[in-house]
Amino acid sequence: MSPVVDVSCVVGGMTASIIVVGDRDTSLLTHRELDAAIARMPMTVHARWAGTDRIASLDDDVDGVWLAPGTPYRDDGAVFELLRDVREREIPFLGTCGGFQYALVEFARNVAGIEEAAHAETDPDAAEPVVGMLGCSLVGARRTVTAVPGTRLAAICGTDPFPGFHWCNYGLSGEWTAQLERAGLVVSAHADDAGVEGVEWPEHPFFMATLFQPQVGAANGGPLHPLIGAFCAAARDRSTVDAL
Repeated sequence: MSPVVDVSCVVGGMTASIIVVGDRDTSLLTHRELDAAIARMPMTVHARWAGTDRIASLDDDVDGVWLAPGTPYRDDGAVFELLRDVREREIPFLGTCGGFQYALVEFARNVAGIEEAAHAETDPDAAEPVVGMLGCSLVGARRTVTAVPGTRLAAICGTDPFPGFHWCNYGLSGEWTAQLERAGLVVSAHADDAGVEGVEWPEHPFFMATLFQPQVGAANGGPLHPLIGAFCAAARDRSTVDAL
């Protein structure tokens, strides 16, 4: 069973409940950074890790889901079910690195009609690898990310280029971008040598995913990335509405 990092700060009123879904491993730099980011979340947020093999279904009181890095997951099937649930129930969602990749595959299968959409890491012989190998490894690499003007990511992060930390070898295969866009997915960021860096779905209250990992830097005392802050705010908004 995955250890639980529980940050519960209740200062009157309702708190937003966020689950960070992933197979927590503190030997991974990105998971240690995620722990640090959780600890820096607003006082109105209660966040906890949940292992992919421990998520049979989402509780009614979950206000936000962060699908964390660290693929392949112990239970890929549970992750895809979770993603569909989050999308259909309009629960605020943030996916980073592996979370970005799996969100693309679920959207491709169930919204864009690419029934055999697959991830090349877990299905290297797939006929339709929506997520494929990058041209070069981005493990431990920083790339300059630029948000697309007019997107929600640009409204949150601005349109000036910013550095994005990566720990991955896989990303969106370019030949599928147009079909995903026709289904309503919006590309929200690019990097010159890493391709699509962010996607969002405007039909959803908050559905955002990035190849870069916005939590990195929190362990060194850096400020909470604005994308994480916006995600927390969306979860808080949902908890407030549910309480009415």
